[in-house]
Amino acid sequence: MGSFPKVLGACLSLVLCFALISCNDETTSKADFSLSSTPAAITLVPGGAGQKISVNAVPTNSFAGMVTVTIAGLPPGVTVQPATLTLTPGTSQTVTVTAATTATAGSATLTLSGTSAALTHTATVAATISAPPDYTLTLSPTSLTIVAGAVGAPVSVTANAVNSFTGTVNVAITGLPTGVTANPATLTLAPGTAQSTTLTASLSAAATTSTVAFTGTSGSTTHIASLPLTVQATQITAAPDVTTYHYNIARDGLNSQETILTPANVNSTQFGKIGFDTVDGKVDAEPLYLANLTVAGLLRNVLYVATEHGSLYAFDADTNTQLWKTSVIPSGEVTSDDHGCSQITTEIGITSTPVIDRKQGVNGTIFTVAMSKDTNGIYHQRLHALDIVTGVEITGSPTEITGSTPGIGDNSHNGSVVFDPSQYAERAALLLLNGNIYTGWTSHCDAGLYTGWIMAYSETTLKQTQLLNLTPNGHMGSVWMSGNGLAADSSGNIYLLDANGTFDTTLDTNGFPANGDYGNAMLKLTATTGKLAVADYFESYNTVSQSSQDLDLGSGGALLLPDLKDANGVVRHLIVGAGKDKNIYLADRDNLGKFNPSSAPMDSNIYQKITGQLAGLNYTTPSYFNNVLYYGADGDALKAFPLTNAKMATTPSSLSVARFAHPGTTPAISANGLQNGIVWAVESSISNLAVLHAYDPTNLAHEFYNSSQAAGTRDGFGNGNKFITPLVVNGKVYIGTQTGVAIFGLLPH
Repeated sequence: MGSFPKVLGACLSLVLCFALISCNDETTSKADFSLSSTPAAITLVPGGAGQKISVNAVPTNSFAGMVTVTIAGLPPGVTVQPATLTLTPGTSQTVTVTAATTATAGSATLTLSGTSAALTHTATVAATISAPPDYTLTLSPTSLTIVAGAVGAPVSVTANAVNSFTGTVNVAITGLPTGVTANPATLTLAPGTAQSTTLTASLSAAATTSTVAFTGTSGSTTHIASLPLTVQATQITAAPDVTTYHYNIARDGLNSQETILTPANVNSTQFGKIGFDTVDGKVDAEPLYLANLTVAGLLRNVLYVATEHGSLYAFDADTNTQLWKTSVIPSGEVTSDDHGCSQITTEIGITSTPVIDRKQGVNGTIFTVAMSKDTNGIYHQRLHALDIVTGVEITGSPTEITGSTPGIGDNSHNGSVVFDPSQYAERAALLLLNGNIYTGWTSHCDAGLYTGWIMAYSETTLKQTQLLNLTPNGHMGSVWMSGNGLAADSSGNIYLLDANGTFDTTLDTNGFPANGDYGNAMLKLTATTGKLAVADYFESYNTVSQSSQDLDLGSGGALLLPDLKDANGVVRHLIVGAGKDKNIYLADRDNLGKFNPSSAPMDSNIYQKITGQLAGLNYTTPSYFNNVLYYGADGDALKAFPLTNAKMATTPSSLSVARFAHPGTTPAISANGLQNGIVWAVESSISNLAVLHAYDPTNLAHEFYNSSQAAGTRDGFGNGNKFITPLVVNGKVYIGTQTGVAIFGLLPH
């Protein structure tokens, strides 16, 4: 009996143990699930693509119920799609979480709650809401000052990306004061890439300060960058008109009213190429310039450009905008071919520098001569007159140029020499004098039958008024002067240098050639009797041999000097010219000297002859400033010859380091009175890059600037063009080229 309780106790313990084990097995085998989500963190971009979250109900103990999932903790502006999920255990589904553009940057915890009957489990996802994609709009410079009538200044605009911005930004420009324009007027920016617009104030723009708004828009996002703008007015009457070749009919090459360009600012840091006016052909003529002309309702400075393609252009000289273009080649005709001559090639349209009369016609008139050829192969030379504001030919324009004169010279018929348009080119710049347009005519490379013609036409009727043949009983003797124009004095006398041709060494009782042939001469013409005639002349002692060797005086242009007093106090009226014989001839316009074969070797019949100082043939016209003449012969340096007591120095006082290849250089001079003088010269060889030079007039060895100094090709303007003269006016230098006009001036700052 004593052992039974022990056995019973052991049995009871064993039973209890089995019961407990059975109870624990029942607890651990209950079906359930866990909720998982990936990724654990997301970043939302307002307005951007949604972020996906994968959600799964992971079953345990053969859990097979459906699990409903909801998401809580969504910040304002953040949505989820779908809003709820019903999960099959073990099969993941996704929701997409998206931030609207209105969502506020920050962080949040998204709680995903999965429920199945009485079972609930959660998972969390860390959500970061970034700032929305955006951009900033920046300007350079941050403020700007421009001058009315001057070159425009660029404003660089950049849209800088923020928060991975990738859109484009459209920029509008508003708040521009009257007379100020932006070019281009709108911009489309890619992030990080700057674009520029140029703000330009017209000549008539008033002085003012304003704030210009650059408004950038991309979708619903808008930003504004503000530019404080100051417009400085200019003096409306600051610039002179340049209506004829070399500034005036004395052909002295001096603009003494230049107030902008000075020795202090003409350097490669402050000065350089600022523009280019592209045209349809070579520019052999010197451009012309009118200040303060009203065109299309605006007061403008206007540049006029003539081309060998037979076109005249008018450009706004301050904005470079083309105002008008007119072809003066009649319908059905073309420009002339070059007649196999390299002097003017490959076409001949407008070669000579036109002339302008602001008082002629309704608005003013520009006159030009053009050559063309019709469908029958007939050549034409015509004088055209165009309105300077509209470019429209005035009534009666054009007029056909014809001529005949008594004589038995080349191309004569029945006692009359006849002008054949095909044999000539009008190279000499036009002269406007006393209501008449004077033209001079040259040959094509000395080929064919030709003589020396000068013709005048009324500027009001365009009818021929005067005609003179300089070699009516001989041959050759053309008028070209490498593009220089006939010169004239205040008494209405006309002066020129004639090319190689017949000269009658037999003289009449007054010392004039017996047959009226004046080849290779310095000439003074008069029309006081209503008929153009030779009033005086000079021929070198060896003129006949010079003509036979093609060493004509007429390859260069004449310049009329201002009145000068000689050592005895006598006022002298002088003319200077040089040609292919390399001599410089200074003559008294009151007594040119005529012809004296016994005057060798110094031509004692002329006022002064300078020998041995020009290193090459001369195809240029000199310029004059402050008692100094400047010559630039073929292949020679530019040289300065002072005048003292109305006599030229026999050697130059200074010369440039640069030498000017064929055909040499015809300089121009700018100054403000006698101050701030600059001598401008162009290396303009057709086969080489052109170079603009600016020199100290007191010492040509001192160069202020040349267009090769700037880094790279900043100031390059292509190959040169023949017989080019720079035009300097109103702070700019204009240079004719083979494709347009290069423009130099003060660089924007």
